[in-house]
Amino acid sequence: MGQTEDKARGTANEVAGNVKQAVGAATDNENLKAEGAAQETKGEGQQALGKAKEAVGDALGAASKAVRNAGN
Repeated sequence: MGQTEDKARGTANEVAGNVKQAVGAATDNENLKAEGAAQETKGEGQQALGKAKEAVGDALGAASKAVRNAGN
């Protein structure tokens, strides 16, 4: 899975988790609130993974450019 897909899925899970938490709070459903919190945390993890992949890609790109420039 690519960095953009990880970030998109992360955002979707965060939003869905927040909605579940709000509905759980409005209906006094502790299970739904807990499920929402877990889904939000999952989304945050997916977002972090996407950002980490992006950082690694950027670092590899910079290293590759430095190696190419060193040969000139």
